Amino acid sequence: MANVLPHSFFTEFDIVLFKAGKHFRLYNKLGSHITTLEGVGGVYFAVWAPSAKAVSVVGNFNNWDAGTHQLMVRWDSSGIWEGFIPHITQGEIYKYKIEAHNGAVTEKADPFARYCEHPPKTASVVWQADYSWKDQEWMHTRANYNALDKPYSVYEVHLGSWKRNADNSFLSYKQLATDLVAYVKKMGFTHVEFMPIMEYPYDPSWGYQLTGYFAPTSRFGAPEEFKELVDALHAAGIGVILDWVPSHFPEDAHGLGYFDGSHLYEHPDRRKGYHPDWKSLIFNYGRNEVRAFLISNAVFWLDQYHIDGLRVDAVASMLYLDYSREEGEWEPNMYGNNEHLEAMSFIREMNAEVYASFEGIQTIAEESTAFTGVSKPVHLGGLGFGMKWMMGWMHDTLEYFKKEPIYRRHHQNDLTFSMTYAFTENFMLPFSHDEVVYGKQSLIYRMPGDEWQRFANLRLLFGYMFTHPGANLIFMGGEFGQTAEWNFQQSLDWHLTQYDFHSGIQKLIQDLNKLYKKEPALYQKQFSPEGFEWIEWNDADNSVLSYIRKGNTKEERVIIIGNFTPVPREKYKLGVPNNTTLKLLFNSDDKAYGGSGIGKKTAKPSVKGWHGRPNSVELNLPPLGILVYKQ
Repeated sequence: MANVLPHSFFTEFDIVLFKAGKHFRLYNKLGSHITTLEGVGGVYFAVWAPSAKAVSVVGNFNNWDAGTHQLMVRWDSSGIWEGFIPHITQGEIYKYKIEAHNGAVTEKADPFARYCEHPPKTASVVWQADYSWKDQEWMHTRANYNALDKPYSVYEVHLGSWKRNADNSFLSYKQLATDLVAYVKKMGFTHVEFMPIMEYPYDPSWGYQLTGYFAPTSRFGAPEEFKELVDALHAAGIGVILDWVPSHFPEDAHGLGYFDGSHLYEHPDRRKGYHPDWKSLIFNYGRNEVRAFLISNAVFWLDQYHIDGLRVDAVASMLYLDYSREEGEWEPNMYGNNEHLEAMSFIREMNAEVYASFEGIQTIAEESTAFTGVSKPVHLGGLGFGMKWMMGWMHDTLEYFKKEPIYRRHHQNDLTFSMTYAFTENFMLPFSHDEVVYGKQSLIYRMPGDEWQRFANLRLLFGYMFTHPGANLIFMGGEFGQTAEWNFQQSLDWHLTQYDFHSGIQKLIQDLNKLYKKEPALYQKQFSPEGFEWIEWNDADNSVLSYIRKGNTKEERVIIIGNFTPVPREKYKLGVPNNTTLKLLFNSDDKAYGGSGIGKKTAKPSVKGWHGRPNSVELNLPPLGILVYKQ
């Protein structure tokens, strides 16, 4: 015992907050912290383990001997064990050896570790990232870039497979700070979204089974090097969104499960504490200290890593007690229904805290059901997210596009239906990693027809996506028409960009991002019904859709018309709001993208009305093409 000195970072008020589930900066208190005590350098350790009979810190510095450095339990029934170990410092690896009252002995990584050993090794690393941020201007002004009435075009990235070195090794955070940042800027995306970068043991989980919630994965470098990557993105004017997984965690022996010999982090009832789909454990959202752990984790990334948004994974699995469960495998709540009240309460509290504490951030829900109020503020009874993924739109749109054009006239509703609910939430339109794995094929190979038609369909799909109300997200590889399904074990097929059709898709995405950022009508009211108006939604015989997107002034209106068949439509008559000349802003059939080049650069409307409008214009509609005009 004498090898550990009494020391604490906790005040009595900290403990009151912790027990009440209201301490949202726990990372400043729990975990390992390099400090000095009475002039001697060392490390303060603190861990929550209320069912423990004894807790020791073990590592190379004591030959992994549990008897050398035993922590002391606090007197206040908080269940926190703590103490100061002199003469150890940055880079020491360690774990907690925990002996429970029931005789169970576990050896655990630190839940609050800032750095972890490179998997498959599992120890925590004492680490204090020494980094001077250079993004003050971005942080002061990011609300101007990250608001709901600003362009929001997201490039979703898996860091381990975006690009690799010639020997198939990972690019480091430092390499990504050069290569990835330059590419995202060149392509014109406003944000990147990283699939989970918190430490995870198993590569095939893609990061969705976490063991180190407070540690950027060591696969790509040290914590301060990840900060460099974030800083470089901010310097380029690009926002950073992290995937965050508060829905479940793996059963790995060194992880959070059965942490102190008891069900500490997971719900003790398997009907609420075990996820049958992912063979993982579910957090006990009704336990105050667990809520404080999770909310502290959300705050940590926004605070310590200057992250601009959190995309919360698998929200639907949190909201419903019967998610992926048969009858008899779940228990109704106190009102007799299937809503997980504790999880909903946790989500609301998390969103309220991060929006109150960090100006200009967003949270985004991956939520696949018709649950109402996901992106409604907490004070109005909603869950409090800034946006929600529009899974229904994604599914219906891909179902439509995979059909041979000859049959599309019978399925026009697949495209138009989204507008019946488009403004019930703040929707982000996602073509994510989930759509290009598990035998679903790449986006390009889900398109029908010969090679020309496949690429024309993909250009049309992206043109339709960028002009549909809402923000948007594209998974890496989609922006150049990657042909293979995504494989997390290797680089994207960058060699494809030497071919015209693929480089044409890349150029198209660049131009769509430019258009989206340049035209206020495409973003100012992207979540409001005032920003959208049909011209003609019912021309199923020609498989043509036309609509208007509107900004804050009439001058900012843009007119969009899409032909979803390979048959060009000459002199197609379209009703327009007035008789001023139409100027072509974008044509997905442009020769620069690999198209045929059909589409008038300008068109002068006549005074003859059409589609219930006072004027009309005749346009040549390209095959499998979408046109964007401005009056």
